[in-house]
Amino acid sequence: MANPGYGKRAAVGQLPRRKNDFAHLPPREAAIAAYIDRLPDGADVSVKSLAKHLPYGQCALRTALNRIQGAGHLRRGRERLKTASGEFRWVTRTWFTRTARDDDWWAGFTRGDVPEPERPPDQRPDAVRRTRSRAHVLLAALGRTAPALSLSAADCTRLAPLVEEWFARGATEETLVPALTCGLPVPVHSPAALLHRRLTDKMPPPPQAPPPPRRQMECTQCGVPGRPEALPGGVCRGCRGEQPPALSRAPLPAAAVHARASGIRRALTSSAATRATAPA
Repeated sequence: MANPGYGKRAAVGQLPRRKNDFAHLPPREAAIAAYIDRLPDGADVSVKSLAKHLPYGQCALRTALNRIQGAGHLRRGRERLKTASGEFRWVTRTWFTRTARDDDWWAGFTRGDVPEPERPPDQRPDAVRRTRSRAHVLLAALGRTAPALSLSAADCTRLAPLVEEWFARGATEETLVPALTCGLPVPVHSPAALLHRRLTDKMPPPPQAPPPPRRQMECTQCGVPGRPEALPGGVCRGCRGEQPPALSRAPLPAAAVHARASGIRRALTSSAATRATAPA
């Protein structure tokens, strides 16, 4: 495993693993990609570490990783993270996906525009299911704290989604129970209607979503950082052998030259007149 903040990071939205995921790659690159795909997040996927476990040299592995990146399975770059002490630092990351992605997808991924896929209800973590039962139990136990708020099973089922929303927004039993039981009117004619009104009116604001991480890709050949749009296939313009656009050396039109000279002449005349009329 790599040091914290480094190593492999699985990209989002991957399809289930299949036998022919890397069939479009050459045999060597397909074997290396399949090996990296089965490594856990945080595993060291540097050339030196891979050379210790695979029957290839460092030069061959470096070439293979560049080809895997060109095929859309790999991206290497840096990500700006906030530490526990509140400071920001850049960490090196290697993102891998068994589902090949084009340059536009990687550009959106670096901007944080690729959302996490929504899980089906039957595949969600058990914590969500426990939250539902937690809300139902809290409502059913309100009658012990305030007898006037005794609810039926149907009332608990109907009000449970509102309590779940409170929990999703960071509320706890210690903050929710007093908000529902303090200052009750006498008598309470409809406990379910009263709780529905309080759960709706006193709903806490939703938590602010953290800003998307700032990511920066690097060229696979020379390591120069740059925007994903400027690194198609993970290679910069210089390594692709392309020359930067030449600056235009054409002379300015005569009308533009005369207009600029007239503006300078008027500015000088105005400045001289101001100095002449200024008091001594």
